[in-house]
Amino acid sequence: MNNPKQNFFLTKNNQKIHYKFINNKSLTTIIFLHGLMSDIKSKKAKHLKKFANENKINLLLFEYSGHGRSSGKFTDLSIKNWAEDSRSIIKKLINKNKIVLIGSSMGAWIAILLIKHFYKRIKGFIAIAPAPDFTEELIWKKLNDIEKIKIKKNKIYKLKSSRNNFYPISKKFIFDGKKILVLNKKINCSFPVELLHGIKDSSVSWVYSIKLIKTLISKKLSLTFIDDGDHSLSRAKDLKKLDLAIKNII
Repeated sequence: MNNPKQNFFLTKNNQKIHYKFINNKSLTTIIFLHGLMSDIKSKKAKHLKKFANENKINLLLFEYSGHGRSSGKFTDLSIKNWAEDSRSIIKKLINKNKIVLIGSSMGAWIAILLIKHFYKRIKGFIAIAPAPDFTEELIWKKLNDIEKIKIKKNKIYKLKSSRNNFYPISKKFIFDGKKILVLNKKINCSFPVELLHGIKDSSVSWVYSIKLIKTLISKKLSLTFIDDGDHSLSRAKDLKKLDLAIKNII
């Protein structure tokens, strides 16, 4: 088995991005884009390592600035920064191969933002419980006037998460998000697109996958609903569906 190297990539903003690259000398590289306040120790990331080695395909895992072992303070950053982190590290490390983008939750939004940069090299895109535009649709629009004023005054708003925790929401996080919304666009995809969404997802409704279908224009687009699936989609049977989606592309 090919053991991934752990390294750090320095961005132009001097952020150290923690990454692991499995090189199986394949002509295709899977790139995993994790979700908000997640990292590459997740079940999905670990599963993808196993999949990459079993199927002799390359894999790039990394953590956005302010996440995991990467440098940076979360509340100083936004999706815009994380999309730039992603674009930079892919451009530097994967400069020739075809790529398969796999985005989980927020990572799917970031993947969509990357399409224009790597259009000719993308072999396929898989979105797991995609959360495009969530800063606007799932956070900002649901806040009351007092909460919105607090954020506009550069105070951190603690948004409760489903894990008895909270997300620290900053003004930059919300207002950078407003600049890069995608559900109001049409994005042509000359590659297969696979969407996976759990019907019991309490964080991001499956409705967002329906909305995303209207944004991503592809002749090969598949949407799989998992009846008892939650937001994570990390159970063994969920991961088998991810395997199938990857195999449909590669």
